[in-house]
Amino acid sequence: MKNQSNGMVIQTDGLGKSFGQIHALKSLGLRVPQHSIFGFLGPNGAGKTTTMKLLLGLIRPTSGGGTVFGQDIVRDSLAIRSRVGYLPQQPRFGDDMSARETLRFTARFFFSGPRPKIEARVEEMLDLVGLQDKADRPVRGFSGGERQRLGLALAQVNYPDLLVLDEPAAALDPIGRHEVLEVMERLRKHTTIFYSTHLLDDVQQVSDAVAILNHGELVAQGPIEDLLAGGGEPVYSLSLKGDGRRALARIKALPWVSGVREVAHNGIVTWEIGVTDDQAAEAQLLGHVLAGEALTVVEFGRKKFELEEVFMSIVEGGKDVR
Repeated sequence: MKNQSNGMVIQTDGLGKSFGQIHALKSLGLRVPQHSIFGFLGPNGAGKTTTMKLLLGLIRPTSGGGTVFGQDIVRDSLAIRSRVGYLPQQPRFGDDMSARETLRFTARFFFSGPRPKIEARVEEMLDLVGLQDKADRPVRGFSGGERQRLGLALAQVNYPDLLVLDEPAAALDPIGRHEVLEVMERLRKHTTIFYSTHLLDDVQQVSDAVAILNHGELVAQGPIEDLLAGGGEPVYSLSLKGDGRRALARIKALPWVSGVREVAHNGIVTWEIGVTDDQAAEAQLLGHVLAGEALTVVEFGRKKFELEEVFMSIVEGGKDVR
């Protein structure tokens, strides 16, 4: 297998696509690490599907370019696609065929070896996506989650080096979404997963890294933990019981505290403390709060944001945290 450049499976530089006067994608610089689960996030119409089509060589860029496995997305598109598994948002099956028959039919496009080896691959895929007990039932009776899991099995049947999934859980109920996310976690050790979605909870559950696209522009990219730490100055959250008025005055007077937001609920006061010196806050903040005070600290630590907070801040506020 050809090595990826700098450990990146996907790299794009200035990648753009216009349809007449409509700029669907503007100067995209994407970096997808090998063996990651990479969430490609954005509202409907942000340019996610256009990006996927460009990466797979299904449409040609208007500007810029990119590589997958170190191969050019225009010049080497056939070679790239031979190493990619793809799951569309709404996969189609022959509803009268069983899951086993569907997998067997697809596997024969990739493998010409002895029948027992093909059957072993089919069984492996059924086991991987948890469909052994339904393997011989017609697909028409499958739930939405089961159909998506079968789609994942089909996408994985040729041992791809990259799985590209277009909104894999968008139309599913909570149980179906959970099933699909579990399969994605199991696939992590076999391949790199690049998937588009607008479901923020799913991204936060399974992704190692994320990129956020808005109006065709990349507005954030990086490890999920970095995004959840917030893109601006550090914020510490401190919850306590007791009369904290004097402690609050001391905190506000510290030179490295930029502001304090206070919320009270059920006898517990929570301060969200913005700081300009992360090390000083970590080492000294709690001591300044408790100095000579009869206070009970319920919780203390650097605030981790919910992805929805980060997403809305970036998309609505135009904030760039690259």
